Amino acid sequence: MAHVPGATKQGAQDYAQVLGIEAGQVVQELGWDDDCDPAISEAVEDCIGEELLDEDTDEICDVVLLWWREDDGDLVDGLVDAIRPLSDNGRIWLLTPGAGQSGHLVAGEIAESAKLAGLIQTTATRVGSWQGSCLVQPGKK
Repeated sequence: MAHVPGATKQGAQDYAQVLGIEAGQVVQELGWDDDCDPAISEAVEDCIGEELLDEDTDEICDVVLLWWREDDGDLVDGLVDAIRPLSDNGRIWLLTPGAGQSGHLVAGEIAESAKLAGLIQTTATRVGSWQGSCLVQPGKK
């Protein structure tokens, strides 16, 4: 892991903690691009002790980190694709640019898209400069 000036181990662990990610979980990352915050991904890797899985994995995942921007296409389709590798009690953390940033989603789009994809939003929180929305299948944790 490259040292990021100003980043601390405590700050990195806070990202994993905010996302409720625990050691030993299997985490997949989708939608990574140059505008994503590497500190979030690195914090999760440090916490689970493994590299994040990419879109080509066949493994069942506890958590999917889905980076999404307004121009990435149909969010419902993206969420349906992200559900496929999830374990029965798995969750998706949808990470979108914060309000006022390029690529942010309009209010209500996440909840509406989640509902159409068969998911419900349980939590919304700030993760660095990104907005995190925790999405689960109804009746799951």
